[in-house]
Amino acid sequence: MTKVLFVCMGNICRSPAAESVLKKILEDKNLSREFYVDSAGIIDYHSGEQPDPRMIEVLEKRGYVTNHSARQVNLKDFEIFDYILAADYYVFRQLNKYSIDEEKKKKIFQMSRFLNNHNEKEIPDPYYGSEEDFEYCLDLIEDAVNGFYNEVLKPDEKPDLSNN
Repeated sequence: MTKVLFVCMGNICRSPAAESVLKKILEDKNLSREFYVDSAGIIDYHSGEQPDPRMIEVLEKRGYVTNHSARQVNLKDFEIFDYILAADYYVFRQLNKYSIDEEKKKKIFQMSRFLNNHNEKEIPDPYYGSEEDFEYCLDLIEDAVNGFYNEVLKPDEKPDLSNN
C-alpha cells in the first residue's frame, strides 16, 4: 500500500483539500484500496477541527467530500508515509527541520513541483483571503494532485524523483 501525506500550516484548508482531491481520483479509478491518503499541519492550533467552512464549500461545489479532523504532523509520519507533499516553501522547510535522516527527507516534496497548468512556486494559503482565493487555491491543488498522480502514483510506473 502506498501512503501519501499532504501538509500545510494548520491542516484546515490546503492539505485536507489535497487529500480530498487525491481520494476522489483514486476512488474514480477503483484504486482506493491500494493507497492510504491523509493530511496534517505543521502547527497544532487547529487540531481536532474540521476543515475551514469556506474550503468545504468550494470542495463540495466541485464534487469533493471531506471528513477530516485537523492534526499536527509528527515524527511517526516520516516512518509511515512514502510521500509527504508540502503546500508551500515555508512548510517544506519546516518539514525538513525535523530530526530525520536524509533518506526520510527524500520523501518530502513541494506540491507545486507537480503543477502542469499553472506557473506558481507554491500553493498560497487562502485562509485570510476571499472566496476567489479559495477557488484559485483549489485550482492549483487539483492541478498539482493530478500531476502528482500522473507522474508518481500511476500503477505500473516507477518514477525517478531524485531531483527533488
